Amino acid sequence: MIDYSPFWVTLEKSAENWYTLTAKHHLSHSTLHRLKHNKDISTKTLNDLCRILDCRVEDIIVYIPSKNDQIL
Repeated sequence: MIDYSPFWVTLEKSAENWYTLTAKHHLSHSTLHRLKHNKDISTKTLNDLCRILDCRVEDIIVYIPSKNDQIL
C-alpha cells in the first residue's frame, strides 16, 4: 500500500499549505483529498509536489506492505 503520511509532514515543514497548493499552484481539491485518503495519484502530480515542496519522492510517499496488495 502506498501511504502519503510523509507528504503531510513535509507540507507542515514547508512554507506551503492546503490553500497555497490549490490557489497558487493550481492543485485540485480532489488531488489533495486523494492524498489525504491514500488514493492513487499520478506520477505527474508526484513530480509537481516534489518541485513545489523542493523535496524527494520519499518525502511524499512510503510503501507499506499490506495483505490487501494485489497478488502478482
